[in-house]
Amino acid sequence: MAEQQLNAPARAQHEIRRSPRTNPSGVHQVTEFQDPGYTIVGNHLTQHRSLSGLAIGLAAYIQSLPEGAPVDIRTLAKRFPEGRERIAAALRELETHGYLERVRRRTDDGRLVTLTISYNNPAATRARRARETAADAKRRTAVEPPRPSPGPAPTATPAPKPPHVRPEPPRVRPEPPRVRADPSPTPPPEPQPRTPAHHTPAAALLANLRHEDPRLLLSVRDIHRLTPPVAAWLERGASPEAVRSALTTGLPPTLRHPTALLAHRLTELLPPPLPTAQPSAAVAPPPLQTCDGCDRAFRAPAPGRCRDCRRPAAERGARGVSKSR
Repeated sequence: MAEQQLNAPARAQHEIRRSPRTNPSGVHQVTEFQDPGYTIVGNHLTQHRSLSGLAIGLAAYIQSLPEGAPVDIRTLAKRFPEGRERIAAALRELETHGYLERVRRRTDDGRLVTLTISYNNPAATRARRARETAADAKRRTAVEPPRPSPGPAPTATPAPKPPHVRPEPPRVRPEPPRVRADPSPTPPPEPQPRTPAHHTPAAALLANLRHEDPRLLLSVRDIHRLTPPVAAWLERGASPEAVRSALTTGLPPTLRHPTALLAHRLTELLPPPLPTAQPSAAVAPPPLQTCDGCDRAFRAPAPGRCRDCRRPAAERGARGVSKSR
């Protein structure tokens, strides 16, 4: 056996092993172990052929942020040097391809906020929701009893024709008076709002009832069922505090069916509508838009900038000086 040579030169730590199949001018990966604090980003995003480089970078940055971090246009413009216009265009690209969703919601105190939802794999999310919907439909079908299939109709045997007899005139008999049975009382229908404008605050109010009483933890299906009656209360001028007080005051010590109790109270305690002087035709307001300059929600027929961002910078500065004086 050969003797061990202790003075042999050591191999380089980052030696690039070349093979006949490797392109010598391409990229070579040097992968190191990373401590906690990294983000897994799929190749479907980093190698997306329809997204711009800024959109891909913003999506990776948003996925690396903790839950609840602000990702509005103003905050992103302070973090990156591209400017508000390019960042707003990149966010719209992510919304178009399903990596981002911005939902406008109204809080209990009436403020309108924007909730940003980031999807790290939109295709997988859509497939999972489709499977859950199919499983839910299959479960409901299995619970319902199968309907019996109608059998073949029996063939009627033709009866023999009776001999020709001269018909006698019918005798008129007085019919006894019919006594109309009193039908069982049907429950009154649940109130429905005239417009869906109050559906979002009504759903938020129902979802927050769990903070008043843990027994009022409602499912998504129950919230969808009770949202129209609560919206009818708000449409008739009742405040959210009044609706919450009517639903949570005087609850029984044993509450087995909270959804049925809330539906009964919403139907029986429904306030009357406010009197109107003259009926006027309801005009639908313009849809809500997100400002490309300050990410503020405003109403306009088309997306763009709000009134403050459209005002020239000189006029805004002069107005700020006058206010300071």
